[in-house]
Amino acid sequence: MTEKKMGRPEVDTMPVTIRMERDMIRQIDDYRRTLDDLPTRPEVIRRVMADFLEKVAKEQ
Repeated sequence: MTEKKMGRPEVDTMPVTIRMERDMIRQIDDYRRTLDDLPTRPEVIRRVMADFLEKVAKEQ
């Protein structure tokens, strides 16, 4: 029997660090508070980027 490892499960991701103006962060936080599931700030950014990339792909 294989023992489960502690910690995060392995996923195909990479960290991305960006700087944003405080006003943009405030707008992101205001927006995420309007959502039913109150996602984290990184999750909101992932969702917005996924929607944007899907829209761009459809336009091409």
